[in-house]
Amino acid sequence: MVERVTATDEAIELIRKLQEKHGPVMFHQSGGCCDGSSPMCYPEGDLLIGSQDVLLGEIGGAKFYMNKNQYDYWKHTQVIIDVVDGRGGMFSLEGVEGKRFLSRSRAFTKGETEALGI
Repeated sequence: MVERVTATDEAIELIRKLQEKHGPVMFHQSGGCCDGSSPMCYPEGDLLIGSQDVLLGEIGGAKFYMNKNQYDYWKHTQVIIDVVDGRGGMFSLEGVEGKRFLSRSRAFTKGETEALGI
């Protein structure tokens, strides 16, 4: 099975730390300006998911959604969530940890693209 979203070990470790502090968490990447282009981590249910949001999968037990307009640009890539030092979005839970989540990507292979039907 081809995963549309994965995470580095460092990202999984930070997700677990945030889950210990805040309970279940979720991710959303809107593709909007400024903070919206970064993956944002929220307590599960704090952000209402709408019909224009696509569930890409789960990382560390946290659902990861992307706005459909953003997804249309990224659908040929696997999204890889990583962590770097620094402050991220002001509403994202990891900000106080001195870390921020970062989206990286790689193009799907021809076989993966065919398996996904894109």
